[in-house]
Amino acid sequence: MNALFSLLLIVSPVWAQDTYPSKPVRLLAAAAPGGNPDILGRMLAAKLSDAFGRPFIVENVPGAGGVVAAEILARAPNDGHVLMLGDSGALAINVALNPRLGYHPLKDFTLITALAAVPTVLVAPASLPASSLQEYVALAKSKPGQLSYGSAGSGLDMLHVPYKGGSALVAAVLTGEVQSGWSGIPNVAGHIRSGKLKVFAISTARRSSSLPDVPTAIEQGFPDFDIATVIGLQAPLGAPREVVTRLQAVVAKALREREFAERMANLGMELREDGTESYGRFVKEDLERYAAAVKAAGIRHD
Repeated sequence: MNALFSLLLIVSPVWAQDTYPSKPVRLLAAAAPGGNPDILGRMLAAKLSDAFGRPFIVENVPGAGGVVAAEILARAPNDGHVLMLGDSGALAINVALNPRLGYHPLKDFTLITALAAVPTVLVAPASLPASSLQEYVALAKSKPGQLSYGSAGSGLDMLHVPYKGGSALVAAVLTGEVQSGWSGIPNVAGHIRSGKLKVFAISTARRSSSLPDVPTAIEQGFPDFDIATVIGLQAPLGAPREVVTRLQAVVAKALREREFAERMANLGMELREDGTESYGRFVKEDLERYAAAVKAAGIRHD
């Protein structure tokens, strides 16, 4: 009996690892259909489903810039059957804006791995009378409170109009419901190439290979403007270490596949492969960066 018990102790961790997942895995995309987490999530779900032999099902959970999805994840069982593709909006910006949210990424989540950095571009209808970032800023300053934009932020006296996701924002810019907006490249690249939208700048310090003619804000006289949304994979706090390790291995393999990487690049996504420790450091720094921005802008938490 003792020998049998000892054998069970030895093999039980392997058995537990091999049975994951024991049912379909919910992959929460903190975005509306067509948003960056949704696009990347569907690419990744196919790879995870093949590797684990169980379906990984993308569930779009838009709302409040990722807060709704993040709160669902924080309350979910920590067995690895509920995961989230959350970005800097859900994990840093919203937390900096409202510290009283029902979750904190460093206290309530297991940060499995970073996946991709997604630069954003400032776009407007082709009819907007500005052809550069400087002209856009000058136009906004000349009409305080009259121009509207579809993104969070402050600094210019403009009307902010929130949307549930990137696709809704782009639709609003195309129809003239708002005069401008910051968007991920996948949502607007086709409209830029067709001439329906004009683009003023990319948010990162380097130009994107998918839109190489779009200048950076730094190039146009706005120093230190270097912002990219980082999408990563998260689980509830306390997810089994062996499950996290297996997910990291499968994700890393998928990201390195040529076809997958090329599709990411074509969508303007830059590979960002960080494990739990380095991804955790990034999220901590991201929180500090946006908390400082909120303080500098004088935004109050009511």
